[in-house]
Order: sequence, then structure tokens, then C-alpha cells
Amino acid sequence: MIRAFVILGLAWAGIASAQNVQTSQGAVELTEMVSGLDTPWAVDILPDNSFLVTERGGDLLHVRDGVKQRVRGVPKVAANGQGGLLDVTIARDFAQTREIFLTFAKRQFRKAGTSLAVARLSEDGDRLTKVRVIFEAVPGGRTGKHFGSRVVEANDGTLFVTIGDRGDRPAAQDTTNHIGSVIRVNRNGTIPEDNPFVDDDDVRSEIWSFGHRNPQGAGLDAEGRLWISEHGARGGDEINLVKPGLNYGWPVISYGVHYSGEKIGEGTSKPGMEQPEHYWDPSIAPSGLMVYSGKLWPEWTGDIFVGSLKFDYIARLAGSPLREVEQIKGAETERVRDVVEAPDGSIWFISVGQGAVYRMTPPDLG
Repeated sequence: MIRAFVILGLAWAGIASAQNVQTSQGAVELTEMVSGLDTPWAVDILPDNSFLVTERGGDLLHVRDGVKQRVRGVPKVAANGQGGLLDVTIARDFAQTREIFLTFAKRQFRKAGTSLAVARLSEDGDRLTKVRVIFEAVPGGRTGKHFGSRVVEANDGTLFVTIGDRGDRPAAQDTTNHIGSVIRVNRNGTIPEDNPFVDDDDVRSEIWSFGHRNPQGAGLDAEGRLWISEHGARGGDEINLVKPGLNYGWPVISYGVHYSGEKIGEGTSKPGMEQPEHYWDPSIAPSGLMVYSGKLWPEWTGDIFVGSLKFDYIARLAGSPLREVEQIKGAETERVRDVVEAPDGSIWFISVGQGAVYRMTPPDLG
């Protein structure tokens, strides 16, 4: 996903030395931007070259010149299993509003659900103000599984949020709840009038698409279309081009099997259910997803980059049909959780295994 800010200069002080890794475009430089993170989940870059990182336990960190500062005022999270403080996305009009979007697991009595909050970051970057939760997935679940959860600002200013099935497989086909869906809301939490199910009393009006298992990556392409990566079970990890009102099949169809080895649902296809643009078998445990603009590497224009938590690499996908064409791999790519494009065209990613954020650039850029 392309973040539309102007970066003034490319000098990054207070960061670790860079290492070179070979790719299809020759050597790239991986520079450690911050380290010592505890289960980092998401990263996004601010207009002044500083950046925000979430830690799943509940901390939002503001990093400037390699120095971490804990941001006050973050909503209380239900840090259980895969739940906690999850995605962070900086609003496209941040320079005017200073708003950011957060997704997190929110306590709902004895349960928890994926929630979306909007807040303002103070001028000094050390606190959030005017924090408001504008969406909560219902019903909440008791397990710590499958929260999703990415938030993407669409070109029209609406917000997409990915929500997992919470370990309740049949719920992903039940449109009277938000489980296993992509939802779309306005920035104030109201429901867009052109959502696909606004006139259907049997479907939650926030739902954009459904039949998803656990989408942990999401990004827009140059046309403004939403792409997501989602975890399968044993095999069947998917890349989907998400369109309004469509059913993506889980758990009725899948290219994987249950962890027990038993068959999932009815097979790999069924009328009325969408096929993935790409699937992996065996599973790579895909997380953050970004569609690249081509700014620094024109040959990669329009390619999709996805982090692998299981096999410790960044997958590059291209072509029609879409397929994995490259694996960018080094010591730095241990359990890649998030992948984003910075305004200058550099590629940033989170390594959970290294507890660090890295920036990828051509060697001559620095």
C-alpha cells in the first residue's frame, strides 16, 4: 500500500549499519531502523521521517532517529493469544488532521473482538488524543485466535478492516455477524451508502466481503483495488482480490486440509464462491501485504510483496495468473509480520524474530 506523504531528504540518523541482500534487481541494502521490539505487529511512516510501530502486548512506539518513545493514550487491549494491539495506519491527510487508525482486540465482557479506533497524534508524538472506537466486530469470541487484522484507507477515504473467523469456522459464512469478513466503514464509523449489503436486512451492513479465514495482510493497488493475504489451515494460504458482496469460500472450499489431515468442506471450488488469485501449499503463514508503486525499482511496478512468518522471507508475486516469482531472504527476514512502502519508494518490513524494523533500498541510495 502506498502512503501518500512527501519525505524531505533521505538521511536517517541513529540507525544500525546496513547489510546487502541479493534480489532479482541485484543487491539491495537492508538497514535496521529500530531494534529491541517485543512482538512487533505493524509499522507506518510519518511525514517527518519518524515512524510508528505497534507491539502486540499493547504499546504504540514513536521512533525518531532510532530512539523509541512509548505513546500514551493508546486504547486498552485484550492481549490474549493472537490478540492485542495490531495494525497502525497513518491517515492520508495526516498533515492536516494528525489522525491515525489502529486495530486491536478489544475486551467485550468475557470475550474480545477486533475493533477499529481513530485518534490524533500529538505534535511531539508522545500521546494520542481524541481516541474514539468507531467499529467493533460482533460477536466477540473467547479464543485468542484469528483476529485479522489490517486497516486500509481506500482512495475515497473509507476504511477497510480485515477480520478473522476467530476459530469459529462456520461463522465465516454467517453474514448476521462480522466474523470472517472484510468490513468497510466511513471515517466516523457510519456505514457507506454504497456498501453491497446496506439494503439487506439479513446481512450486517458493514460487510464488504465474507468467507475469509484469517486475513493478516491488506493493501491497495494503483487502481485502488483491495488485495489481501490470508492464512489457510494446513496448506491453502491465499491471495485474494477483494470485491464487494462476494463470498471467498471459507470453510466450504479451500486448497488446504485441517491440521488433523482431514478434508476441509466440499473441495476446492463451488458455484457462488470465489477462487483465490494465488494459493500456497504448503503454507507460508502470510502476513503483511503491499502492492509496489515502482518508484525505486521500476521492474517491480505492480508486484505484490507478502511477508512469510513460517519460512522467513518476503515473497514477490507477479504475472497473470499471479504466482510467486521471488523470495527475498536474509537473516533480517526472520518471521516477517508487516511489509509497507514508504513515500520515497523504499520498502519497510517488520521482523518478529529479530524484534526489529528494516528499510530496503538500492545500495546507491543509502
